[in-house]
Amino acid sequence: MANAEPGPASPAISPDAPRSAKGVRTRARLVDAAKKVFQRDGFLDARIADIADTAKLAPGSFYHYFESKEQIFREVAQAQEQRLTAAPDEAPSGGLHDESPWERIRRANRLYLERYRDEAALMGVIEQVSRYDSHVNAARMATMKHFVERAERAIRRLQKEGLADQRIEPATAADALGAMVARFAELWLVQGYREYDFDAAVEQLTILWGNALGLSEESPSRRRSRRAKTR
Repeated sequence: MANAEPGPASPAISPDAPRSAKGVRTRARLVDAAKKVFQRDGFLDARIADIADTAKLAPGSFYHYFESKEQIFREVAQAQEQRLTAAPDEAPSGGLHDESPWERIRRANRLYLERYRDEAALMGVIEQVSRYDSHVNAARMATMKHFVERAERAIRRLQKEGLADQRIEPATAADALGAMVARFAELWLVQGYREYDFDAAVEQLTILWGNALGLSEESPSRRRSRRAKTR
């Protein structure tokens, strides 16, 4: 990466190897401090001295745990990608069994956009660095793959249940629709391309997803109730 800050040739302690509970805590302080500095200054202008200062450590302490600014940024980026793909903090009210496919898509879109928005400054740096750092790009692609594979399985299941358009090729649809949401999030929340009401943006992405798959907005309970009335 550009603007690297080389460390000492022979650090006193091997990076990535805290040897005590205190070492683990110190390393975590550095990662938390690095996140704040990268959010504030971006990658190119962030300095190891500033990371150490934010962590309230001597600059030389940094090299006990990390070899370079690149290495700690990769860890910060990896942790953020894991937050994007983590399970929801709580289950939806009413339970999953009564959600329509449309409602599940809406919930997934909302969760992704909320987590992206909450760390928009950091996501902007990650998006930028991923263009030229293979490690950060791999973390970004792993997040994309997580959502795409989950969407592909869901599309196949919906087709099997007769709810989604049979003409759709699941892998292609999952790639295209996943890329739509990811790029929309970057343009809106990082680049500031256009201002949107959050709820309205979630709903529009959900409509695009649902219409692309040919889904009905009806919930399972409403569908069962309607069928019972026709018997």
